[in-house]
Amino acid sequence: MPALTTPPPRTGLVVVQPLRRRHCAGCRRGPLPMLVLEDGAPHCLDCADLGHLVFLPRGDTALTRRSREESALSVVVVRFNRRKGRYERQGVLVEEAGLARAETRCLADAEARRRRRARDARRRAAQDMRFTEAFAAEILRLFPGCPADRAHAIAAHASVRGSGRVGRSAAGRALSEGAVVSAVVASVRHLDTSYDRLLMSGVPRHEARLRITAGVERVLREWGWGAGIGSAAS
Repeated sequence: MPALTTPPPRTGLVVVQPLRRRHCAGCRRGPLPMLVLEDGAPHCLDCADLGHLVFLPRGDTALTRRSREESALSVVVVRFNRRKGRYERQGVLVEEAGLARAETRCLADAEARRRRRARDARRRAAQDMRFTEAFAAEILRLFPGCPADRAHAIAAHASVRGSGRVGRSAAGRALSEGAVVSAVVASVRHLDTSYDRLLMSGVPRHEARLRITAGVERVLREWGWGAGIGSAAS
């Protein structure tokens, strides 16, 4: 690599973060953290009339864009990447007042986004509550003997947003009978039989389900379910 490579042509001014120690060709100060190449010679930001600008590192796209919009003068800052053999953008130099205005705009947007997220969260919570209530009502319609608190617990468990459980499936959201019965059977299987203990003792899942089928059927009958008990319990 040459002693000081020249950045590729760009629209507007370009400032370089040098890899080696450089001194200003004008005032002789150095080493320079940033420099401007004029006729192949390095110059400090003060000599290049850019000393009043502040450096904004890359990373926040919105803040960078708005800082450049708010600044009458802005400069791209680059550094040479030896491994890739090219200059890469490191950030921008902008007016301090422009940066302050940009930060204010971004903070206002952040507050607006926070309020929108809060509104969306409240809306989703209300939707989830209504859905859980509807799911519980459908459980009680199909299983009139099921205790109300148990029906609500089953509905709440099955309909947790993002859980992937049956209540969040397309059939569950449609309150199809099959989805509701599946949720009830799953609850009975885990809470009212020895199914979990069988799994913990090493019994294969399909065999464990066969062993507890009679227990599931008994609970479902007690809760008033009479259609397709065998298939539902398995």
